[in-house]
Amino acid sequence: MKKKLITLLFVSTVVNMFGQLPTLPQPDKTSYAPDKVSNKVLKPLTKVPLDKESILIYDYDGSLFSFNLESEKINWTVKATDSNTEMCANAITLQDGVVYIPFINGEIFAINNQTGAIFWKSRLGNTTDQIVVKNQIPTIHGGKLYLTTQSPNNSIYALDIKDGGLAWNYKLEETNNDSPVLVFDNKVFTQSATNLYSFDANSGKLLSQKSFEGVMSGKVVTDGENVFIANEKNELYALSANKLDILWQFKLDENQQNIRERIFCKDNKVYVGSQGPEVSSIYALESKTGTQIWKRDFKDDNVEYMVEESDNIWGYTRKGKLFQIDITNGEIAFETKLTTRPISNFEFGGDDYFFYYSDAALIQFEFKSKDENEVYLRTTIKDDAYSAYITIIR
Repeated sequence: MKKKLITLLFVSTVVNMFGQLPTLPQPDKTSYAPDKVSNKVLKPLTKVPLDKESILIYDYDGSLFSFNLESEKINWTVKATDSNTEMCANAITLQDGVVYIPFINGEIFAINNQTGAIFWKSRLGNTTDQIVVKNQIPTIHGGKLYLTTQSPNNSIYALDIKDGGLAWNYKLEETNNDSPVLVFDNKVFTQSATNLYSFDANSGKLLSQKSFEGVMSGKVVTDGENVFIANEKNELYALSANKLDILWQFKLDENQQNIRERIFCKDNKVYVGSQGPEVSSIYALESKTGTQIWKRDFKDDNVEYMVEESDNIWGYTRKGKLFQIDITNGEIAFETKLTTRPISNFEFGGDDYFFYYSDAALIQFEFKSKDENEVYLRTTIKDDAYSAYITIIR
């Protein structure tokens, strides 16, 4: 009895000194982060019909609202419970009529797209004075929602989309985790500083980990066979999806770097957009070999955003140039100087127009006339608008 008491006292002392018991690596189990996930169900999650007359706007002040394009009125607005910074810095995902939105303070809501009613709320940790979730797109697969967090959480999380409860999480080694995850072949891929990880999507078991010399700041994408990721400097890597073996690497031109989210795959090709002090470029490469197909330069400017739409690459530059590039040969099909400054993604509403959000308004851009129509006008304009995100409900 005395021996057992001494053992218990020793264990208690270790816990008090270090906060938790030291654990040995267990390759078949998930490494759990110290910050727990709290969740609250307000209403049972159900599929919801789509409000097809409206568009969702995740404004740069951190609020989400539904705007009716016919009546030009706000349907509803949802904000984080608490946040010391007015900032969007994330994207939203719409599935089965439910809007999944992460806030920078670590909260995630599931919302009815028609009414704005909240089905459930989750919170990753309890920090209120730091940016915990940044540059994340809620990725949904197999009934789970995946995203990563920054310090102090610095983990990857899988939440149950039914109630927002924790399915699994894994403590990442570094604190800056600000790229969306990729779910492919029932695996979840994410970067963290100099590492690239793959996890079993169901259990969270660590399958592979690849270390690099530089920080891997790019978004992970796939061509349906392999995965691709760029570092913060000038290198793009192709890796096998199973073991993360390097298949090839491609170097950008001298003085170009910072691909980050400007990357996508289509038809066995990978397209990347770089930045640089003198020239910014978009590259088209063969995904199997890394062979360059074409390159389009933007002199004395930087590509801020690019997206594929109907076999064209659309985007805008830092100086507000709107461009359309033929994806097959890299030729400029259309370009114009915008009078409004885009800070969001593009949402194509039809063959004749698309929407984007500026620092002052929701803009509908018409291809033929080049008109920038103000659909929704903000009552105030901030000088330091970071980013916004929009989604047409469809």
